[in-house]
Amino acid sequence: MSHPFSSVSTRPIAGFLLGCAMALCMASASAQALPELKGTTLDGQPYDLARSRGKVVMVLFWATDCAVCRDKMPELRANVKGWQGQAFELVTVSTDRDRRAAETYHQLVQLTVPPAQRFVSLWAGDPAYRDSFGSPGTLPAVFLLDKSGREVQRYQGRVPAEAWDRIADLL
Repeated sequence: MSHPFSSVSTRPIAGFLLGCAMALCMASASAQALPELKGTTLDGQPYDLARSRGKVVMVLFWATDCAVCRDKMPELRANVKGWQGQAFELVTVSTDRDRRAAETYHQLVQLTVPPAQRFVSLWAGDPAYRDSFGSPGTLPAVFLLDKSGREVQRYQGRVPAEAWDRIADLL
């Protein structure tokens, strides 16, 4: 006795299921491709990059003993003030070996820089710190993320003027 569905081909169903499985895998891989950045700010507040979706984010890796990095800070602060009210966020990650160096600089900024020019500051050596950017290499290192959280540009060394043009395009 034959089964009533023995003449029905299972190939279209198998193809459909395979397509669904591939779509799920691609969606999962796409979600995993978004960079992770979590930690406690130098102000003691929790920070999670995932909460910044919908914003263009510039992540800057730097150190207090990097002259180029320190030289760029006034420009960064001016741009943060200029982009105020826009969907833009600057996050700096100090790669200093000694937390005191990062904290001392941060405290100086708190005393001398207006609130409109301040930004999120993390220390990479903090036990709560996590990121998926890998080694930043030459400092300063900048990772530019679009509003969906995807890395769209990477800069090593001096932050070029076109980085700000790129941010304007992404906004």
